[in-house]
Amino acid sequence: MDNLTFADTPTERCAYYRRTCGLPAGIHPEVGRIVVRAGIVGAITMPAPLGQRVRDDMLHNRITLGPIISHLRSSRWTFLCRPDLPNDMTLFAELFRLNVTLVPHGAEIALPAPSDTRTGHRHWIVAPRDTFRPSGLIVLTALRSCTARGPQC
Repeated sequence: MDNLTFADTPTERCAYYRRTCGLPAGIHPEVGRIVVRAGIVGAITMPAPLGQRVRDDMLHNRITLGPIISHLRSSRWTFLCRPDLPNDMTLFAELFRLNVTLVPHGAEIALPAPSDTRTGHRHWIVAPRDTFRPSGLIVLTALRSCTARGPQC
C-alpha cells in the first residue's frame, strides 16, 4: 500500500479512503495529515510486538484482517474495527494493564498520508481495500488469546 495504489496527494488519498474504504476521512491542511474520527470507525491501539502477535493469531485462526496502522515513532499498532466494544470500565482497566487503548468516540485517528512515506510517521501493516473492518470483539478475543498464552502467542 505504501508503494501507493492510490495517488500521492493528501486530497486524492483522502478521496480514496472515503470512496473505496468507507472511512469518513478529512485533512488537516496545514500539515497534510489525514484523519478519521472514531465513532463510525472503532480502533484499538497496542504496542507493536503485541500487535504482531494479535495479527498472527488472527491469521492462524483464519480471521480476515482489517486495516492495521503502524505508528513508527511510538512503536504502536492501531487496528481499525467496527465500534462494537462495550463502554465498560472493567474492559478499560483490563486493557490499561496491557498498555492497550480503545480510541474514544470522537478522537482523531491519523491515517497514513503521502507525507508519511517521507517522514516515517505511519504506514499500513494491512492496508484497507474496501469497507471491511472486523468486529472490535474479534480483535479483543485475539488479544485475550495472545495475552493468556504469554509472550509465545
